[in-house]
Amino acid sequence: MAKNNNLVFYILLVAFVFSSSLLHAQLERVSIIYSNEIGVRERTGNNDGQRVEEYLRSCNLKRGNPWCAAFVTWTFKQAKVDAIVSAYSPSWFPNKSTIYTRGAKGNKTPQKADVFGIYFSNKGRIAHVGFIDVWDDNSYCITVEGNTNDEGSREGDGVYRKRRLKSQIYKVSRFL
Repeated sequence: MAKNNNLVFYILLVAFVFSSSLLHAQLERVSIIYSNEIGVRERTGNNDGQRVEEYLRSCNLKRGNPWCAAFVTWTFKQAKVDAIVSAYSPSWFPNKSTIYTRGAKGNKTPQKADVFGIYFSNKGRIAHVGFIDVWDDNSYCITVEGNTNDEGSREGDGVYRKRRLKSQIYKVSRFL
């Protein structure tokens, strides 16, 4: 009986290590894909341009539409991650995937490749999303997000790496 217990333990250990390394590889793949998009810019400032229109097509939308959430969809599709397909920012935060809500108890710590959302009171909803790239112990996090600019607007002109106050982040979802 002890031999069987040891065998089961070793099989579970190997399965855990294997799944953990697959998850790490998937996190890195998503991170590389979104990081490689930093610097993409709209062609005319009207939610257009070759790459921006690729992001929008990943959600079956045409140029001219807001594209921060389409950028997230496109990235996950490129990485072959089963995630939400939507250009509507609030849809990225279903209860089963949300791991962090500002001010809530029991939050998990956000990590690389998690999706963040910023709440806009004038819209009454989350109206901008992107990726968490670094979440450490200080008051700031590093993000990578589309349809923003140097000032952090939700009506931007490209894909940027941003330094944001954690207090700006309303929700975070995890799909990996």
